[in-house]
Amino acid sequence: MIGIVDYGMGNLRSVYNALDYLAADVQICKSPEDLKRADRLVLPGVGAFHDCMENLRQQGFVDTLSDAVRRQGKPIMGICLGMQAMAQRSMEGGEQAGLGWFDADVIRLQPNDPSLRVPQIGWNEVHYHPGHPLFCNLPSSPDFYFVHSYYMECKNPSDLVGACEYGGISVAAAVCKDNIFATQFHPEKSQDHGLTLLQNFLNWNP
Repeated sequence: MIGIVDYGMGNLRSVYNALDYLAADVQICKSPEDLKRADRLVLPGVGAFHDCMENLRQQGFVDTLSDAVRRQGKPIMGICLGMQAMAQRSMEGGEQAGLGWFDADVIRLQPNDPSLRVPQIGWNEVHYHPGHPLFCNLPSSPDFYFVHSYYMECKNPSDLVGACEYGGISVAAAVCKDNIFATQFHPEKSQDHGLTLLQNFLNWNP
């Protein structure tokens, strides 16, 4: 069963519908107990980093997620803010601690081209590591849909598996370490390419 973490922030229904379309056994998990029954997990998110972490803590998800991911090794996919929550810390609204699964900071998107807006909203090409299993059966530079003002800056280059260019800077679009995978873009809003990536996650055996 695929468990989507419902901590009060995130595009849950779109993620659910995309996975359901792929014939996955999927459930929206509203409590840590629901989460324990899942074989793999999805951590979505839309909004502010502080609210994300506060909700995860208040609803008791942090310890359950850490146990499932770090001790049990369940595959997990983070989406957008869900990816950012996996960093050591975020600079959004002042320095704040994340889950700490990636040695990374979340920093503000500051394109060199002043004509480009922040947040980045829309489609962008993603360049990924050839042969990576999460990008199997995708073209060399697929388009994915982004909505974000902050992004993850990885201190370990091996964690970065996909990037896009925005206003002259390279933005982390996908990260992966052990059983943890995450994307800054929204695969559930990215049409066929997004569905292919979600199917790859369902097939993934890290």
